Amino acid sequence: MSNDLKRTLNLKDSISVVVGSMIGCGIFIVTADISRQVQSASLVLLVWFIAGIFSLAGAIAYSEPVLNIKDDGGQYIFLKKMFNDLTAFLYGWSLLLVIQTATIGAVCIAVGKFLGILFPKISSGLFLVNLPYFHISTQQLCALCVCLVLTYINSKGIKYGVITQNIFTVTKVLSIVGIIVFGIFLGCNLETINANFSNALSLSNFSFSELEIIAAATVGAIFAMVTWNNITFISAEVKDPEKNIPLALFWGVIIVMVLYLLINMLYVFSIPTEQIQNSPEDIVAVVLMQKITGSAGKIIIALIIMISALGSANGLIMTGARVYYQMAKDRLLFRSLALINRKTKVPVNSLWLQCLWSCGFILFCGNYSELLDYVIYAALIFYVLTVIGIFVYRIRYKDIVQSRVNNLYGVFFIIIGSFIIYSLTIHKFANSMKTLIIIASGIPIYLIWKKLKIKT
Repeated sequence: MSNDLKRTLNLKDSISVVVGSMIGCGIFIVTADISRQVQSASLVLLVWFIAGIFSLAGAIAYSEPVLNIKDDGGQYIFLKKMFNDLTAFLYGWSLLLVIQTATIGAVCIAVGKFLGILFPKISSGLFLVNLPYFHISTQQLCALCVCLVLTYINSKGIKYGVITQNIFTVTKVLSIVGIIVFGIFLGCNLETINANFSNALSLSNFSFSELEIIAAATVGAIFAMVTWNNITFISAEVKDPEKNIPLALFWGVIIVMVLYLLINMLYVFSIPTEQIQNSPEDIVAVVLMQKITGSAGKIIIALIIMISALGSANGLIMTGARVYYQMAKDRLLFRSLALINRKTKVPVNSLWLQCLWSCGFILFCGNYSELLDYVIYAALIFYVLTVIGIFVYRIRYKDIVQSRVNNLYGVFFIIIGSFIIYSLTIHKFANSMKTLIIIASGIPIYLIWKKLKIKT
């Protein structure tokens, strides 16, 4: 075993990781729920625009710690340098317990869900094991296989993970562009546009409660974008990271933001609001594709979503394991997780631990939407905390800070992020409290590991 990761990713690879991790199933699914919450086509577009600008502001703000904090480990190391070991540990702990692994589980479940459109025997209602308190459906079995296979590919080396990522990313971006091009000519309908925007809200209609609803609805859109920070996890494997990671963050988020806005414009320009809200299984893209291509639309969109989900799962699996590896190097997790295979140059033990926990979500949750609130609430807390930490770092290390990003990006991100966290706490109190308990459970674990570290 060796303790050195190898720098192999160039700028194109890095952009592919950002785009590929971000584009999963959300863009095809969450618009239905957003529409039900805001009850307006214009507000649907506003929600996606806010989520896009919010993500872009965060990505630009994250460029500052990338440029100033040279140690490997991404957001985990940022929090360690900005605040302390405990804050960094709680982030890594939350990443392992819910943020990364639950997202991987949810995306793998989505692969099984849409594969079931092609092969009906893959279904959440068809059980291989059906005991009183435990069951395994064919859909769950498919999700488990996806998680295991992608982890195995990434365990063979970063090269194989990146090749897989690039294939999935290029394929799904071209597929989404194809949907947009065909949708513009074959889907847009003037009558539908007039009907959907007849109740567009003016500024005078907005109230604080309306803003709370919009903020809560934005969660789904942010969930579809939230993984842009994953590129920082593999900074030790990116060539010239001070240059390439900020560029990958910026261009990756820009590409996804533009694609997401265009496809949502197609939704509301082509499909009546009521149909969007009542799309079968919330898959608005199926309704759109059936309007464009007829009965074949369901199969086409199932294939596109599967490719998107596979690419997203691969990016999440590849990047997340590097955080647990770094924590183990800091002796805050089992030392075996810090071992790098000499041949493959990847932290194989961390990869398989992540796989095991993700499979637990697949087996015991088995529901895509059930995991969304937990993931986004925890992720947003640490996103906002990291951007606050940028200003803390400037004060603590004012003599060594070499690069600064305009304050507007960070301030905007903190204000919007904090308001969304507040809105989630108010409107989804039970799930928010469960997430806080998960985060807080890391405190006694940290103290235990701290004692073990001192003793040894």
